[in-house]
Amino acid sequence: MSEAPKYKRVILKLSGEALRAAGSKDNISPEIVDRIAREIKNVVDMGIEVGIVVGGGNFWRGASASNRGMDRPTADYVGMLATVMNSLALQSAIKAEGVEVVVQTAIQMQNVADPFIRHKAQRHLNQGTVVIFGAGTGSPFFSTDTTAALRASEMGANAIFKATMVDGVYDSDPKKNPDAVKYETVTFQTCLEKQLKVMDATAFSLCMENDIPIIVFDLGEEGNITKALGGAEVGTTVHL
Repeated sequence: MSEAPKYKRVILKLSGEALRAAGSKDNISPEIVDRIAREIKNVVDMGIEVGIVVGGGNFWRGASASNRGMDRPTADYVGMLATVMNSLALQSAIKAEGVEVVVQTAIQMQNVADPFIRHKAQRHLNQGTVVIFGAGTGSPFFSTDTTAALRASEMGANAIFKATMVDGVYDSDPKKNPDAVKYETVTFQTCLEKQLKVMDATAFSLCMENDIPIIVFDLGEEGNITKALGGAEVGTTVHL
């Protein structure tokens, strides 16, 4: 009998920028999306229930547009639509792997996705269907990090896996400090005391209050999604 997975239900947080190949003018790399989809299939085959929150920074960043003069709510709504485009691209690739997958959006757009309804999302996850949560929280001023923390809390997820372009959490910026030290594990309290940037304050508080660990790992290395969600010690684990 195969060993039960360490995590039963997880939220995978992907940045929009991670879907774009380095140096490419294309907003979405089909090769990267296909690789993510293959690894999602591996995770689902392990019996792990997967929810996904994806950002929209490869198309649009609301805060940046706001700084250039657009009113912030409008800029954020545009960003929410960008997350839906990424969600649909991921859905197509995951479905091509033979995995059941649905997109639920916090802003209703019935021609392209289902509306977010908590009990329906939970039922999908219970049945082994991957649920991609698009359009952020549906409200301006909240990041997709906060969306991931909120959906993890609502779905009763065991952990959030934050896929980034670095291989974990460091005591200082490793791009600026070659002597930066990587944490294998670190507490929420230490992150607060040392002002380590793991997630924005709202998302971080939600995870801390609901005792949801955050695993930060490098998306760029092939196989890391499978390893991390499968319970291997990859990246940095932030915990109480």
